[in-house]
Amino acid sequence: MGRLLFNDAVSDKIVGLGPGRGPLEFHRRLPGYRPTPLRRLPELASRLRVGEVFLKDESDRLRLPAFKILGASWAAYRAAVQRLGQEPPPWSTIEELRPHLEPLKPLDLITATDGNHGRAVARIAALLGFDAHVFVPFGTVEARVTGIKSEGATVITVSGTYDDAVASAAGAQGDRSLLIQDTSWPGYEEVPAWVIEGYSTMFREIDNALAEAGKPGPDLVVVQIGVGALAAATVSHYRRADIGPTPRILAVEPVSAACALAAFESRRVVTIRGPHDSIMAGLNCGTLATVAWPLLKAGIDCFVTIGDERAREAMRELAVAGVVSGESGAAGLGALLELLEARKAHTIRARLGIDNTSRVLLISTEGATDPASYEQVVGRPPAAVGGTPG
Repeated sequence: MGRLLFNDAVSDKIVGLGPGRGPLEFHRRLPGYRPTPLRRLPELASRLRVGEVFLKDESDRLRLPAFKILGASWAAYRAAVQRLGQEPPPWSTIEELRPHLEPLKPLDLITATDGNHGRAVARIAALLGFDAHVFVPFGTVEARVTGIKSEGATVITVSGTYDDAVASAAGAQGDRSLLIQDTSWPGYEEVPAWVIEGYSTMFREIDNALAEAGKPGPDLVVVQIGVGALAAATVSHYRRADIGPTPRILAVEPVSAACALAAFESRRVVTIRGPHDSIMAGLNCGTLATVAWPLLKAGIDCFVTIGDERAREAMRELAVAGVVSGESGAAGLGALLELLEARKAHTIRARLGIDNTSRVLLISTEGATDPASYEQVVGRPPAAVGGTPG
């Protein structure tokens, strides 16, 4: 079993009313927008001995195989408007918005990525009429690099880890560029905070789907941590002052890149030295985002680390349920399998307040972003399970 750490200082209410509806209204104007499915998985609930399991399926978000476009698009838009120096006139489509951004050209959007965030930045750059330069660490799977290039971006491979790629991207900024990064450090926190805001759309969709089904909110939310942006968005949503009973939040990281757990133990952001070589590529981050850290420190109930085999097991389990989930996407279920089937599971259940009536929310953050690896793990290609976006 990986490591497990409970936060005895967690707070139920730590933020105001969140970012409002601005990100959701923006995303609704992007071409191809529709809410992603919230799937109910009764067989999985039975195996885990809980009441219900809901899974937010982000395998096809705006025709990209991951949720990252939500944060990247909102952050890029806010950064472009800030550079423009004024809000554009009212617009309903990207085609209406694009002419108002013409004074910014030529403009490059720059970022570093293990795959999904970089492709998302490349996509929004193309939509807004900008160029994109994406830095990736050495060893990034070719399928993910090809995905980024398919959006028209220039890809630069960096010798080293994801953190090294971030440093290279930050160093490449110029007068005609904007750094759109989902991690942060002192002096660079505004754009990553917009990324976190962008993810609020996902949680508003979850609220709407549960309300339409006549279901109450979850008792336990399981969220993956890479640099911490999605986890920070989770805390921002479920620790709001205006929300009802607050769920417990369980955060999962790879054993080899547990930067949030290390920060919690050190009481400050620290760097986990590489190699960060988990198959959960989107979570292979050695340094937590500084803008995420205060939210995670106050709002996460429990941190757990898992090894790659748990992620593989979770991918196969979700495939049985007809859900295509990549290595990072399945990590949340991997954490539940790790904890709720452990030798001391009864103690862990009690600490998390979980019983056979509990409602659990999982977030599958990606589909098969590496189709060859997916087929090797699951034994079937993505299309034979549930399809995958092009």
